[in-house]
Amino acid sequence: MGLLDSILGRTKVKLPARDRLFAMSTAYITLETSVGLKHRNAAGIVFQPLATADFNSIVKDTDDLLRSAAKDTGTTVESKDDEFGYHWIILRDEEFEDLVVSLNVVSSNLEGGGYGDRLLCAVFSFEDSGKPLYFIYNFKRGAYYPFVPTGNKSRDTEHELRLKAQIGPELPMEQELERWFPLWEIPL
Repeated sequence: MGLLDSILGRTKVKLPARDRLFAMSTAYITLETSVGLKHRNAAGIVFQPLATADFNSIVKDTDDLLRSAAKDTGTTVESKDDEFGYHWIILRDEEFEDLVVSLNVVSSNLEGGGYGDRLLCAVFSFEDSGKPLYFIYNFKRGAYYPFVPTGNKSRDTEHELRLKAQIGPELPMEQELERWFPLWEIPL
């Protein structure tokens, strides 16, 4: 914060470290080997679209880049709008690293264009005994939290807390539990 900011009483919000998204690229090994989860070859990124030519151009360029890279990696790319007005980019790939890198491409392009505040979260899809569960990365907080849906707008909080205890040292986890927001009807 500069002198002018101090005089005018302005504060700048410290942005989370961008590399925290990559923590999942090593943590997923522990999730699979020690915790017994299996990744479901899918991940997604969610953002709030903006109806400007500049924003749409960045999203289109990012989509073109992902589809071009997909020729080498085998990643499939889908786009979807949800009922809440958010846009999903859904990636499917057997190589977990490709998913993490592709999500970083999307977030970096939006942040580079000045639209980092439009990013909601990245979602990594896993399963435990055939039941889906997710690790959600909140871009504004720079932290992960588990989400274990159990049915129609219900979740297994106890299981989520166990997962936090099991993986916590390897992932930057959200410490404020009231910020573990549910995402219903995740399209992964």
